[in-house]
Amino acid sequence: MRYVIATLLCLVSASDAHATDAIWEALRTPGSVVVLRHSYAPGGFDPPTAKLDDCSTQRNLDDSGRAQARRVGEAFRQHAIAVGTILSSPRCRCLDTARLAFGEPQAWDMLQGALNDEMRRQQQLVAIRQRIAEQVSGSPLVLVTHGSVVADLTGLDVRMGAFVVLRRTAERRHAVVGELFVE
Repeated sequence: MRYVIATLLCLVSASDAHATDAIWEALRTPGSVVVLRHSYAPGGFDPPTAKLDDCSTQRNLDDSGRAQARRVGEAFRQHAIAVGTILSSPRCRCLDTARLAFGEPQAWDMLQGALNDEMRRQQQLVAIRQRIAEQVSGSPLVLVTHGSVVADLTGLDVRMGAFVVLRRTAERRHAVVGELFVE
């Protein structure tokens, strides 16, 4: 029985390693896209009084979140992946994640999410999908955003600090290759 369990664990580890390799390889494909959920920020949502121009009123990264963002950037460097344009939700936890991982981002309101406003949410998704569709060549486009936006775009519910990679297909669309969480 122990042999069977050990064998199964090895197969799962080999399968995970192969999937991880495929994700890093996809990032070398021109026109790929990274959709990164911001790193760890304690709590659930910003308080109702939060202001975009005042980080002290928002939910922010803690020390582990900042370290996590640095590890994401380091993983990209270790795999020799240089990113292209970096777009981020204007929320401080997203901007900080982008800066710590990749460099200076451009704040883009469309990545902010709109949980309680379905019309705005749909408008944002249309704009984000359009921007993804425009990514036809070059280094990966990085979108740093929130869990709800990642889920709406990819169908995946990822934890804070995880990212989803999209590869441009022969049909000129972007398809999910997989998700990674850098430990």
